[in-house]
Amino acid sequence: MSVGEMIAPRVAYGKALVELVAANDKVVVLDGDVATSTQTAMVREARPDSFYEIGIAEQNMFGIAAGMSTLGLIPYACTFAVFASKRACDQVSISIAYPALNVKISGAYGGIPTGKAGATHQAIEDIAIMRAMPNMTVVVPADATETAKAVFAAAEWEGPVYIRTARCPVPVIFDNDHAFEIGKAVLIRDGKDVTIVSTGMMTPKAKVAGERLAQRGIDARVIHVHTIKPLDVESVLGAARETGALVTVEEHSIVGGLGGAVAEAVTEACPVPVKRVGLVDRFAETGPYFELLDRSGMSVEDIAAAARQALAAKKG
Repeated sequence: MSVGEMIAPRVAYGKALVELVAANDKVVVLDGDVATSTQTAMVREARPDSFYEIGIAEQNMFGIAAGMSTLGLIPYACTFAVFASKRACDQVSISIAYPALNVKISGAYGGIPTGKAGATHQAIEDIAIMRAMPNMTVVVPADATETAKAVFAAAEWEGPVYIRTARCPVPVIFDNDHAFEIGKAVLIRDGKDVTIVSTGMMTPKAKVAGERLAQRGIDARVIHVHTIKPLDVESVLGAARETGALVTVEEHSIVGGLGGAVAEAVTEACPVPVKRVGLVDRFAETGPYFELLDRSGMSVEDIAAAARQALAAKKG
């Protein structure tokens, strides 16, 4: 993977799983009849003995994964993010999160870019749902490079992990030397006037927004938060103290996701103006991905405008 390439994170996820299964005989992969979409079909083809097709029975799949984990296996249970977080919410909560079992959950087709699958398949609350579960770690990689690294890191992380991946191609912003560590935010760009805190596939847009702001005389710090939970509170509070204003950017409802996590952290320890960019408490729509982002107020210019608003609030 080279910086600047357009690669779908779900493809990187599938390739990384094939490598992980070959390297770790404890890893098994379960899928809910969407293997060609989640890209776990790569595992089915390359390592069929480590692949389990459960069918359209997501609730059962997570129960099976929970049982496998008690035998010392490391199950990666894969389906669409909307099904993992809502259709099987009870099973994930009671059978996996409550006993803190070592199950890794793949939420594919996260956010808006679900193609022709429609609005019912758009996961816009999944981060909030998973973040609210005790014992659950929530990881939202920015690009293909980080997705692959997250797959391997999750296997070494004890306990439940939810990894959200996107369907559409995303610009690769990290090279292969990128240091990925669960729970540690990544400084994309330093700055002193305002901080943009982004996650997932919105980070490439946040990076561009930071560059545009610099051209207009605003020195914006950009931080990529790939781990929503546990949040890197130290990095967030450091940015709040040093820049005095924050903007959160996510392809998710602004209720309960990254914006909620950041607001909770700064409210308790370092109150500063916080502007949230994301879906504003409504369902998404079906349509071309990039047009939907713009229509939903998540364009590069929307991020830059929110940064200017946060900066003005700080000065006020």
